Formats: sequence, structure tokens, C-alpha cells
Amino acid sequence: MVRVIMHGCNGKMGQVISSLIAADDAVEIVAGIDARDDGHNTYPVFPNLEECNVEADCLIDFSVASAVDCMLEICVERKLPCVLCTTGLSEEQLAKVEKASEQVAVLKSANMSLGINLLLKLLKDAAGVLAPAGFDMEIVEKHHNLKVDAPSGTALALADSINEEFNNEYEYVFDRSTRRVQRPKKEIGISAVRGGTIVGDHDVIFAGADEVITFSHTAYSKAVFGKGAVQAAKFLAGKPAGLYNMSHVIEG
Repeated sequence: MVRVIMHGCNGKMGQVISSLIAADDAVEIVAGIDARDDGHNTYPVFPNLEECNVEADCLIDFSVASAVDCMLEICVERKLPCVLCTTGLSEEQLAKVEKASEQVAVLKSANMSLGINLLLKLLKDAAGVLAPAGFDMEIVEKHHNLKVDAPSGTALALADSINEEFNNEYEYVFDRSTRRVQRPKKEIGISAVRGGTIVGDHDVIFAGADEVITFSHTAYSKAVFGKGAVQAAKFLAGKPAGLYNMSHVIEG
């Protein structure tokens, strides 16, 4: 049984993960961390990680960027593996994540969905075959109208996965409205759509002469990210210090 501390337990994703773990016999939440608590959880909740004295095998973090620095310090101090799901970290914080991973296992991914991370792997193979054959590559991502960043971190991760296959030779293009030139071959177009309550939709298009191949991933609820985080916690428990990502979880 993997014992988990849920950091940010009363947030939307914290509650999604709480429900998922409650139905999983291989993992349990032994404590939660949240500044606000009304006592509805089945596990004890502490206002901060410093006050939590419960032993655990792993921590899942879905909190806010401002809480990450202190959390990393305590994870290092207690040698507590951490699945880091909080986004919007600064460059300075990302450097701290790498530093912390030298002393404790840390898993960080741009997207916790198992499907997206499998797609990252598949795209490298597809791009290696299709791009040299003259296929153009475009990414279209769609999210809800409350999302403030564009393009999404996942869209950039998809583009990076393709670009790594070619030693980062491709240019990313986000807006063609001011360009009156024919599309160059070595570019990846990335378009963002914002509307309604779309959880997350990504299409990677390989457009060639007389044929189009599209890889698509649609998230219908945030549960897909929670499921990935739970799988990551099971994987990370007991692992040696290092910086991991979801590709390690998929590969086992």
C-alpha cells in the first residue's frame, strides 16, 4: 500500500484525486495539506506541511506556485518523493526543482495525462517518418474560456517532442496574420482556441500531398490528470533521487 500526502487536498484536483484514491486498493491518502478545511475529508488535514507529522511514501502536489518552494525544502529534508503537478513555476523555481531532485525523487510533467504522455512518444516516431517525406506539421489546441495562457504548456510539449527528433531545427509559429509569405518547410504552427468549458483538446496534424494524418487527444474531465498523478505516485514511491517525468511511468 502506497501512503500519500495530498498537498492542496481541498482544491478541485485535490478532491478529484481523493476520490480516485478512495476507490484504489493499492494506495491511500494518509494526510492532506490545505490552508482551508471544513473537516469533510476522511483523512487528517494540516494547514501546512511543516505541521504534518504523518509518515508517507510519496507526496502529490496540486497546489499553487507560491507554496512550492517550502514544500520542496521539506520533501528534501524528509526524503519524501514528490509528484509535482502545480504549474506556472518561475525559472528560479524550476531551478530549485532540479536542485531538489539531486537529493530526493521528484516527478514533474507538463501534463499528467497518461494518454498525452503516450502521444508524446508516438509523435517522435511519426515525425521521424513523415517530416522527411514532406509532411507539414501543425498543432491546434482548445481549452476553456478561463485559461489565460496560450498556447498551452501541453501544446508546447507536443511541439518540443517533435522538434527533439530534428535537433530543434524547427521554428514555432503562433500567428501568421502578419506574414505574407509561403509556409516554410521547417516550422511547426501552433494555434490556440479558447471557449466554453473545453477541458483540453489537442490535434497534431501531419499534412502531406493528398493525405492528412491527425493524432488527437481529448480530455473530457480533469480526472484524466488525477489518474496520471496517482499512477505517478505509485511509480515514484521508493525510487532513488532524480528528476522523473511521465514517460518513466509509461515505460515502467
